[in-house]
Amino acid sequence: MQADARLDIDGKNLEYAKRNVVANHLGSRVRPLKTAPKDPLIPLDALGIESIDFTICNPPFYASSSDLLDSAAKKSRPPYSACTGAEIEMVTAGGEVAFVTRMIEESDVLKNRVQWYTSMLGKLSSVSEVIEQLKTRGVGNWAVTEFVQGTRTRRWGVAWSWGDMRPRMDVARGIYHLPKHLLPFPSEANFSVAESTIDTVARHVNDTVQSLDVQWQYRPQISTGLGFAKENVWSRSARRRKQHQGTASLTQRSMDPKSEDKMDESSDEDEEAEQAFGFKIEIRQGQEANSTE
Repeated sequence: MQADARLDIDGKNLEYAKRNVVANHLGSRVRPLKTAPKDPLIPLDALGIESIDFTICNPPFYASSSDLLDSAAKKSRPPYSACTGAEIEMVTAGGEVAFVTRMIEESDVLKNRVQWYTSMLGKLSSVSEVIEQLKTRGVGNWAVTEFVQGTRTRRWGVAWSWGDMRPRMDVARGIYHLPKHLLPFPSEANFSVAESTIDTVARHVNDTVQSLDVQWQYRPQISTGLGFAKENVWSRSARRRKQHQGTASLTQRSMDPKSEDKMDESSDEDEEAEQAFGFKIEIRQGQEANSTE
């Protein structure tokens, strides 16, 4: 059974959280925990948890009470949309960027003990600052999105992972007006080809991919292939290197009859080696374009 942990530094908020857990019969699944402002934001060890799938955070947006009041004064909002949060929920030293930066620093230690770290942000300007912090820490896998409520209220979300699995591009690049250098690397591409049938395209794809030094499996039932490579094997220099190595191997095999057995053993070891790059090719007919992920 999956379990959730709920953290709060305010005793009153935590008491209400406990009441909600009891009222909804979630005592076996939700664990409220009171923490102190200087405690870890992601206290897995204190919770006795080895790893979790993701974190959700709605951080205090403002650096001070005056910052909160100044932000409210600049807006013209009807009463129903006025902020009702307590100061302890809305204000923290350094504001939301400092708060999420603490999360990033902790994630640098926890690494893959959390599959995805996520946080909402109340200011668009904070998104770029948080992404720059991620890039500084060496995070290469992140996602951004925008939450729109009605016609006036907007919030933004940032997620990051130390793992290799990436979200779909429409999910990871959800703020289209951000500068390109702040968006994660595009993980897929769509394009059209001139061939008229899926079988024809599939034959060309198979011939091309099988000529590379990759593990590749194509499933014609769903017109999809999955491949893995240990390194860059598709560039012109990589193909020339492979051709040269193939010529050298043929020469060695002609001189040493036992070399074929050695090459078979080496091939088995290569298949078990850690892969550096995985990709999927889907072939679709009609309005759906070919896509590579």
